[in-house]
Amino acid sequence: MIPLAHDFTDATVLVFGGGPVGARKARRFAREAETIVVSPEFADREFGSATLIRAAPEPSAVAGWLERTDPALVVAATDDERVNEAIDAAARERNVLRNRADRAGARDPGSVVVPATVREDPVVAAISTGGRAPALSKYLRGELEETLAGAGEMARLCDQLRTELKRREVAGPRRRAIVTDVVSSPELWTALRSGTANTRQVIDDVLEEELSTGGETA
Repeated sequence: MIPLAHDFTDATVLVFGGGPVGARKARRFAREAETIVVSPEFADREFGSATLIRAAPEPSAVAGWLERTDPALVVAATDDERVNEAIDAAARERNVLRNRADRAGARDPGSVVVPATVREDPVVAAISTGGRAPALSKYLRGELEETLAGAGEMARLCDQLRTELKRREVAGPRRRAIVTDVVSSPELWTALRSGTANTRQVIDDVLEEELSTGGETA
C-alpha cells in the first residue's frame, strides 16, 4: 500500500453511518470537503460542519444516494454488513474511492485507508497500519504531535526565505544550503515552539549574513 495525498476541496464525501466511527470520519473530511452523513440516528458526537440526513437506506437504495450526491469518496461506517457491502459495490461500479470502516487489509484498488494524521498546517504527517493496529496509529500520532510542534511555522519561514533568495538571484545550490542550515537549527526550532521567534527577523538576519559573506562557505 502506497500512501497518497488527495485534495478534497470543493468535492463531496458521503458517509453512511452516524455512530462514533462515522462521526470521526465526518469531522476529518468536513475540514476540507462538503461532507454528507446518512444515518437513521446519530451518536452524541461532534460531526463538524457535515450535513446530517436522517435516513436508513436499504442496500438496494444505496446506489441512488451516490447518483444524487456524486461523491469523490464514500465511507461505509454502518453496523449493517449488507449495507456496507452495497456501498462498496455501488462505489466500485462508479469508480468512486471508498473506505470501509469495518474491514482491515486485503483491499482492492479504489478501496482506501484513512490514516491517522498530525497537522501543523501546511505540514501534514500521516500514519497507517493498514487498518491492522489502530491503537498503534493513535500512539504514534501522539508521539508525532510533539515532534512536529513548530513545523508549520518553519515551513512558512522556509517558503518566504526561498522566495527572497530567488529574488536576489542566489544560485540554487546555495539556496538549498541556506535553507537546510535554517531547518537544522535547534535554536530556531526551540524559538518556534515557544512562540518567541520573529520570522521576519530570522529571514532578514539570514539575508544580511548572505550579503556580507557574498555566499562564501567555510
